[in-house]
Amino acid sequence: MSIITISRGSYSRGKEVAEKLARALNYQCLSREIILEASEQFNIPELKLIRAIHDAPTILDRFTSGKERFIAFFRASLLTHLKQDNVVFHGLGSHFFLQQFPHVLKIRISANLEDRVREEMIREKIPADEARMILVNDDAERRRWGLQIFGQDSWNPQLYDMILHIGNMNVDQAVSIILHALAQPCFKSTPESCRMLADEALAAQVEAALVKAYPKVVVDSANGEVFVNVRGSRADEHNICNKVRQLVAKVDGVEKIEVNVVPFVVED
Repeated sequence: MSIITISRGSYSRGKEVAEKLARALNYQCLSREIILEASEQFNIPELKLIRAIHDAPTILDRFTSGKERFIAFFRASLLTHLKQDNVVFHGLGSHFFLQQFPHVLKIRISANLEDRVREEMIREKIPADEARMILVNDDAERRRWGLQIFGQDSWNPQLYDMILHIGNMNVDQAVSIILHALAQPCFKSTPESCRMLADEALAAQVEAALVKAYPKVVVDSANGEVFVNVRGSRADEHNICNKVRQLVAKVDGVEKIEVNVVPFVVED
């Protein structure tokens, strides 16, 4: 039982690696499904959200607390799927949320730019210069998305356990290397790692339920008990606690809740 996440660029063969790996393991392979669920919770069309991901996160700025809400919904959807275990996920941002889980095998797939250009030319029926410009811009936007939304650089090698370059190595060889890595005990799910991931998934679901009303909410979870920190006025603490409890009541798996209202700080 394992979880694998794959970060990739356009036409880097990362999608192909993920799908072949999932078939070899008989695991679920996820990507677009997470964005679709986030778009439904965010109440904006999937196409707009995908455009925001690829073009820059400006669309999110049009919504109140757009950045916080997107992160909350995406994280909740991602972790809810991953806690089921036996999953290969490829695409946006998963590695940013999973650094505290050492049993999750985090991989980055890269490929030669000229190989990617040829692939883009074939698929889009465009000349080499246009294909190269599209790919360079897409790489820059994906990197900017990570920096602006998640505050981290997706090119940072410390985010990954393994970086594989598709060039001399082909897709099948990359899959073989990943399968060998998965045989190591450190990448096997354990009862403790599953519990940690379930706790994090529940905290993420509670944050998603509260983020519209309380954009700066912070939630921790342990064995069904959740601890909620929200900003507000001490004078309104009773009403805030009641509202939080009402919103959290819709989340499955919450057995007990504690709410802490953090007073607003007024700077001189």
